[in-house]
Amino acid sequence: MKFYDRTSELAELQRIQMLSFNDYSRLTVVTGRRRIGKTSLIMKAVEGQPTVYLFVGRKNEATLCTEFIPVIAQSLKVYVPEDIKTFRSLFQYMMEQAMNKTFNLVIDEFQEFYNINESVYSDMQNIWDQYRKKSRMNLIVSGSIYSLMQKIFQNSKEPLFGRADNIIKLSAFTLPTLKEIMHDYHPQYVNDDLLALYSFTGGIPKYVELFCDNRTLSVDDMITFMVRENSPFTDEGKNMLIEEFGKNYATYFSILSCISGGINTQSDIEAALGEKSIGGQIKRLIEDYNIIARQRPILAKEGSQTIRYEITDHFIRFWFNYFDRHRSLIEIKNFIGLQSIIKADYPTYSGKLLEAYFKQQFAESHQYRAIGSWWEPKDSQNEIDIVALKLEKNRAVAAEVKRQKKNFKPELMASKVEHLKKKLLPRYRIETICLSLEDM
Repeated sequence: MKFYDRTSELAELQRIQMLSFNDYSRLTVVTGRRRIGKTSLIMKAVEGQPTVYLFVGRKNEATLCTEFIPVIAQSLKVYVPEDIKTFRSLFQYMMEQAMNKTFNLVIDEFQEFYNINESVYSDMQNIWDQYRKKSRMNLIVSGSIYSLMQKIFQNSKEPLFGRADNIIKLSAFTLPTLKEIMHDYHPQYVNDDLLALYSFTGGIPKYVELFCDNRTLSVDDMITFMVRENSPFTDEGKNMLIEEFGKNYATYFSILSCISGGINTQSDIEAALGEKSIGGQIKRLIEDYNIIARQRPILAKEGSQTIRYEITDHFIRFWFNYFDRHRSLIEIKNFIGLQSIIKADYPTYSGKLLEAYFKQQFAESHQYRAIGSWWEPKDSQNEIDIVALKLEKNRAVAAEVKRQKKNFKPELMASKVEHLKKKLLPRYRIETICLSLEDM
């Protein structure tokens, strides 16, 4: 798949590179979940410039240094002493080189030093502080364990806290980018195909690339490609999350399984887990791991107890719904059975994701100051899928989302909007619309 999007991130990385080469060394951190395209972006940004690329595998420090030495020597066309066995010495050597020449140093999977030798971070801090102003290196570090990268650079107790000149957090592809990709790789697509790509991948570049490279971009082709023997999707969710959570992942998995299955309040999740207290885990899933979010009715106060939890990563949501829930089918290699379940369930499952799609479409239009849903805790009759407050004063949009417009009931929606107006937005002019597949 060709390189898409990332225009502003590329411009920012190239701006920092120019400052580093013309002024003094800069440190940029690129974060984001696994498969989001961090390495592709970085390598695109440094194209055509002298660059040392180091991948930190989970190995002994001396072994890593032995592997790094020829890479550095070849990339910078310099002699590197072969007896260097610590990353501290290697990093100091490169900072000394940067006093006489300009180059990019890219360190990928930077968080792995935690498992190899944690003191690397304080060593780097000392060397960086000593050489930064008298050298011209553009240092870019990235890592796919989001919680650890956050800790390294944003926890005030860590040695590299405050050292990053810039932290770029990569997000999934935008909706216009997904449309562009569909147009390039599957020009005859229908909107249901676009919704499926959004629902299954959440716009994560690597997953999108797998579908594009294998020319499987219709709803049925995507499901068949994902659900088969040796599919890269089968264990992807598990592998990614165990890296984040570590060995105590069982409770986190149980919480995510509940939320993906529609059990989305803390009391209901705790009841489903045998009255186990999960406040701490919920907090970490939101703040440290960035996997779930609190959803309150629009304009509800911060302290409001009317809270639902939602998995914000669409791929993880899909993975728990089907790959995790139907693990027994995968164990006996009944892929045909699982394909049938997903295909039969798809119209219902994708309906909820269509709502997320339109919320994202509203957000990307930059015409609204608040976007959410509205419901009353004890009255599910008055739930409205999307309520969006416009930038213009006292103007709002209330939207019902249906896969097919024929299922929309205008009178029922009108009564809900009247109730919303009375309860929450008395001075607002509220535009009422139905959004369906044809509006994508």
